Amino acid sequence: MTNDDDARTSATRRDRDQLRSDEPGEAARPAARRRGGWLRETAIVVVSALVLSVLIKTFLVQAFFIPSGSMEDTFAVGDRVLVSKLAPGPLDVSRGDVVVFVDPGGWLDAQPDTRNQVQRGVEEVLTFVGLLPQNAGEHLIKRIIGLGGDTVECCDADGRLTVNGVGIDEPYLKPGVAPSETEFSVTVPENHLWLMGDNRSNSQDSRAHQGDPGGGAVPMRNVVGTAILILWPFDSWTVLRNPGDTFAEVPEP
Repeated sequence: MTNDDDARTSATRRDRDQLRSDEPGEAARPAARRRGGWLRETAIVVVSALVLSVLIKTFLVQAFFIPSGSMEDTFAVGDRVLVSKLAPGPLDVSRGDVVVFVDPGGWLDAQPDTRNQVQRGVEEVLTFVGLLPQNAGEHLIKRIIGLGGDTVECCDADGRLTVNGVGIDEPYLKPGVAPSETEFSVTVPENHLWLMGDNRSNSQDSRAHQGDPGGGAVPMRNVVGTAILILWPFDSWTVLRNPGDTFAEVPEP
């Protein structure tokens, strides 16, 4: 074979190699597979995160927005509060706990919804997956003063509430606010709670609903959970603890 034949053969091989590498599917397929794999992995991560968020919100914890001053100074208007859903039963709550509960009927006035359909839809989706706190809506937040069977009265000679005949000192009350300006004496039905705000002069709580079914007490089944943490604003970040000393001397009914 001559040198010219060798050159032509080498050129032909190079041309074939070039043609093979230029076929449109060969170089594009690995890149397409990489892009497809990345998109699938991203979708799996996003869907898993959303499912986990919904499960956490449904069974473990949920954030709520404080819309009013009825629990000042424990909470300020606009605070975001994290609520544990692990304690919805009568054996899991104590006097002094702060709980979120569903309006048993007549506690909340209907508020007009000024959002347009798009805003409402987006907010409902983000709230459902746990990315936005639950607005008050049909929920309220108050402190447990009496459990089922307890007798709660206002007031003793020192102006304090009494629970089962024992006067209680309430350090969580808003400064300057009386324990109650309304006199009352109630025995809480079983599986119900007597609930009051910490800002007693600005709280429509169990006292204001004594004419309702249950005599103002809220059924345990309406309780969503106990407040455990102020999440927002960051400078108000606080772990919420039960004021155990307040009710330490209260006997069982």
